[in-house]
Amino acid sequence: MINREIIRTKIVQLTYAYYQNGNKNIDSAEKELFFSLSKAYDLYNYMLALIVAITKEARRRNEVLTSRAEREGTEKPSQKFALNRFAIQLEENKELSDFISTLKHTWNDDQEFVGKLLEIIENSEIYQEYMVATDDNYDADRELWRKLYKTYIQNNDDLDAILEEISLYWNDDKEIVDTFVLKTIKRFDEQNGPKQELLPEWDSDEEQDYARKLFRASILNANEYQRFMSEASRNWDFSRLAYMDVVIMQIAIAEMVTFPNIPVNVTINEFVDLAKLYSTEKSGGYINGMLDGIARHLIDTGKMAKFMEPKAKKVKAPKAAPVKAVKATGRKRIIRNDNE
Repeated sequence: MINREIIRTKIVQLTYAYYQNGNKNIDSAEKELFFSLSKAYDLYNYMLALIVAITKEARRRNEVLTSRAEREGTEKPSQKFALNRFAIQLEENKELSDFISTLKHTWNDDQEFVGKLLEIIENSEIYQEYMVATDDNYDADRELWRKLYKTYIQNNDDLDAILEEISLYWNDDKEIVDTFVLKTIKRFDEQNGPKQELLPEWDSDEEQDYARKLFRASILNANEYQRFMSEASRNWDFSRLAYMDVVIMQIAIAEMVTFPNIPVNVTINEFVDLAKLYSTEKSGGYINGMLDGIARHLIDTGKMAKFMEPKAKKVKAPKAAPVKAVKATGRKRIIRNDNE
């Protein structure tokens, strides 16, 4: 699950923190980086656990309403949502159950929020359509939760506040973690039962190696990379550059130089996006130009063996049609040669 998008984001955060902290111990900083990355995977599991918590609450309420209906001799409520096949499979999932068993803080500690979210779901059009639909199968159950997650969980300010209270590491993780939760919902297969595999913590060993190398190169070669920046910003006051911009470009240069298989345009685009997110309003455009110039210089001087498309030649704008002024009733007016 942990991919390069998450890794780049965490390295930007941790490199910035490394320079802000008085104790600059790179080994400790690297441990903090990997701990931070592991917390992103915890959030992935925790968001899956929220689906389970909502389903359990729905089942509890359904049991109460069923008991009341039996006492009063009225119609029993539908169990369709409470016994949603996908949610039950997720509840029984071995990997998720093992994760939940290790938690000190669970969704039981935020039962009020879970209950309110369930009420919002039950009053939604998505829920109402599901309850009356003739389709009653696993695919429909799974699709329901995909829609509910996108609509009521993916963008939820109250939920964001709760997650921030639980872990400071989750402030910037949820947006990308949501995409992995939705991917997981889509890939669930009823035939796999409780043995359905969740996404692994790391996409590959290569990603762990990438994270370690990029972080260390960014810090250990900082002076060299900052010299590249200074040389490329001769027409700018480098000393007045936002410090976050310096950090972002430093890491981008480290990636360009250290990883020959990553295209230059990919590196530039990724770090320009991070600049827009973490730095000033004008940082994206400035960093884009700086990194482009630095990359071309490194290629031209043989310090980096990568390819970049040549810069497009500037096309001169056509000259404006000449004008002449003539007197008319004592005032000037403009007459174009094309008789407009």
